[in-house]
Amino acid sequence: MTAPLLKIEDLRTYFYSKSKQAFIRSVDGVSLEVGKGETLGIVGESGSGKSITAMSVMGLVSSGPGVITGKIGFKSETVQKNLLQDLEDYVTLTRTDGRIMAVQKDQDGWREVSERRMAKIRGKEISMIFQNPKQSMNPFETVGSQIAEAVRLHTDHKEEKAAKEKAIEWLDRVKIDSPRLRYDNYPYGLSGGMCQRAMIAMALSCEPQLLIADEPTTGLDATIQSKIADLLAELKSELGITTVLISHDISIISRLSDTVAVMYGGTVVETGPVKDILSRTAERKHPYTSALLTSIPSAENVKEKGHLQAIEGDVLDTINIPAGCRFYGRCSQVTDKVRERCEQQEPELREISSGHKARCWLYFD
Repeated sequence: MTAPLLKIEDLRTYFYSKSKQAFIRSVDGVSLEVGKGETLGIVGESGSGKSITAMSVMGLVSSGPGVITGKIGFKSETVQKNLLQDLEDYVTLTRTDGRIMAVQKDQDGWREVSERRMAKIRGKEISMIFQNPKQSMNPFETVGSQIAEAVRLHTDHKEEKAAKEKAIEWLDRVKIDSPRLRYDNYPYGLSGGMCQRAMIAMALSCEPQLLIADEPTTGLDATIQSKIADLLAELKSELGITTVLISHDISIISRLSDTVAVMYGGTVVETGPVKDILSRTAERKHPYTSALLTSIPSAENVKEKGHLQAIEGDVLDTINIPAGCRFYGRCSQVTDKVRERCEQQEPELREISSGHKARCWLYFD
């Protein structure tokens, strides 16, 4: 891996459930990094904390208490800072046996400092493609005017005409047909695939250092999904932009990513090169990763008309996180030798081979 452009350390983003009088630990000690010019893929079931991690990096978590601790290091040619620096002054944590049990947070103070810091970074240095572009775009503004606004705000193209031409140029680069015509369309007047292309054009129009793509193919039919994946691959090759790609589709992650992080229950359970983790032939991997891979239809499975292997049990409730391994209750590989440790003590994320880390007791005997 090259020098990391983005390095997340021990990030925790919690929400408070009034009905259950407890914290929802959506992101609970996540540590990740992505090298300059590389693509990090993040996979995991719904509720594992993938999108909340991305929203935390963008400073878009508004519900309290939100981000409460951690470090988000961002080092580009023009910006070198911890995006959460000094924000811990607005948070008071109460811990019991090392576990956060209560949070007091000056949300207004936190938000003011965070917004001031992110104003020059969000959109210019870091951009994001959201899951549902039609809901993310302003329905009362044309697609082109929204892209042109971002161009005027974050680039040297301040004049309306110059910004418009730049927006049309980006609509053309993402292969929207008749870009000058589509410039004046409203989001509801575009198909899902076209709207996603417009969202990609908006995200890249200011030529950011880091692009976060959160489920960029969700809700699209298979043909359009393939075309969007082709577009992302082409733009990545052309621009060399550093990317964090979040997706349920492991085939897209395998195709577009250099490294991958597997998330479960609000934390990272495995990370490393794609070829070492998402290959069916790789032997050393986390049991959760193995379970994800065996639940995907394969050519052999279809040919033999075999049943898909489901992961037993339910996704972890991040309100009631167990003391031991978070995947223990669903794991099919646990042995008598490690059972007690799996049940009572959460393993650390440790290296099991060069660049390959896993959070599993099976590899630390």
